[in-house]
Amino acid sequence: MTDRPAVLFVCVHNAGRSQMAAGWLQHLAGDRVRVFSAGSEPADQVNAVAVQAMAEQGIDIAAARPAVLETETVRETDVVITMGCGDACPVFPGKRYEDWDLDDPAGLAIEQVRPIRDDIRSRVERLIASL
Repeated sequence: MTDRPAVLFVCVHNAGRSQMAAGWLQHLAGDRVRVFSAGSEPADQVNAVAVQAMAEQGIDIAAARPAVLETETVRETDVVITMGCGDACPVFPGKRYEDWDLDDPAGLAIEQVRPIRDDIRSRVERLIASL
């Protein structure tokens, strides 16, 4: 058991939004928060444009790998942030759930991904303040 809050970011492919959110939270909160990300149908790799957008902010998510959403991961987190995974996200009583309505960066150009990245940063900053 740890006194550090744990946050799980979940989207369908775990390749863009949830990876950027995890990168922001790790960057901004450091070791004060345990960070997880997963997908209901994980992709083979993280979206290259998401990696590029985060690199522009000095955050390297290139080594991140999409992971399958596991019930045990949800069980050990305090906050679950969903990003369009729908009914695939298990719900446990006593957890804090938020759904962030964000555009999926899949197939978008860097110019279209930057505003998504910046929106995620703002949301992560609010999340940190609430923890």
